[in-house]
Amino acid sequence: MLLILADYLSQWNSGFTVFRYITLRGILAVLTALVFSFVLGPLMIRRLTHHQIGQTVRDDGPQSHLSKSGTPTMGGALILLAVSLATLLWADLSNRYVWAVLLTTLIFGVIGFVDDYIKLVRRDPKGLIARYKYFWQSVAGLGVALFLYSSAQTPAETQLIIPFFKDVVINLGAWYILLTYLVVVGASNAVNLTDGLDGLAIMPTVLVAGALGVFAYSAGHANFASYLLIPHLPGVGEVAVICGGLVGAGIGFLWFNTYPAQVFMGDVGALALGAALGVIAVVVRQELVLFIMGGIFVLETVSVILQVASFKLTGRRIFRMAPIHHHFELKGWAEPKVIVRFWIITLILVLIGLSTLKIR
Repeated sequence: MLLILADYLSQWNSGFTVFRYITLRGILAVLTALVFSFVLGPLMIRRLTHHQIGQTVRDDGPQSHLSKSGTPTMGGALILLAVSLATLLWADLSNRYVWAVLLTTLIFGVIGFVDDYIKLVRRDPKGLIARYKYFWQSVAGLGVALFLYSSAQTPAETQLIIPFFKDVVINLGAWYILLTYLVVVGASNAVNLTDGLDGLAIMPTVLVAGALGVFAYSAGHANFASYLLIPHLPGVGEVAVICGGLVGAGIGFLWFNTYPAQVFMGDVGALALGAALGVIAVVVRQELVLFIMGGIFVLETVSVILQVASFKLTGRRIFRMAPIHHHFELKGWAEPKVIVRFWIITLILVLIGLSTLKIR
């Protein structure tokens, strides 16, 4: 929105052309989302508390979590508002990638909102029935997959890039639709499973989003893409602005979500953020790198799968409790220790993921 205004004003003052630079608009998106979160956060927490929209804690989990009961949740709506505002203000709204990412994020946010509303407002602990939740996630995932496939303009947009190998790519063809669906829906649920401790999910999301912003800018810049030997994807650099919004909104939310949390994001935030990371990884053609950088999300998901499979097949549990962050809590790790160590692991994995830009 402001990019259009800046282009118009540049007719009289060339200084406004500086807003054409994606790097500047990405930084401004970070700051916009951050300030918006800081300003609106306390108000949202008060409103959630007033309406008694608080977290329900299971009594079979770590005993330290019982004190969290009643903590305001659905704070993920703050993240979505901040990201949307930053994107609408600073991104090029004529860019199809921008709308694909933003709308997918918001649609998954709506699915999470309905689930939270049923659990917290209607007081139905089951929330949105699992098959209905998965159905609407599938509709949204397939929808963005079909849109991106049908609107692809270059072969590189539907190729699978293999990390660390400069000449190894796989032409997916229509299989691109299935891959996109699995990445978007899988990432959405993986972040949702990780969101179980104060700040545990949001900081890895911020780190991964920031790294994906680097990939987006590099792939969208012809000279950088040529130098780094990665496919050039015209227009995808604008996604770096949304990544900036995610980073700013995430840090702003972490201010209130850090231990001990004043607010939780709920499914409205977790499902949306996971979907955002998934669809961004798809448009920048870095699905496998997302698998590396989001290793904590993968670990949490695999721990649940293994726990359920083991119990159904043998009647025994592999972990004391799944997802795996609860296992470490029950082993005696303090919650902040689990959180910070998972952050450190994510930072290491993100650096490994970024190294694939040069090690090819």
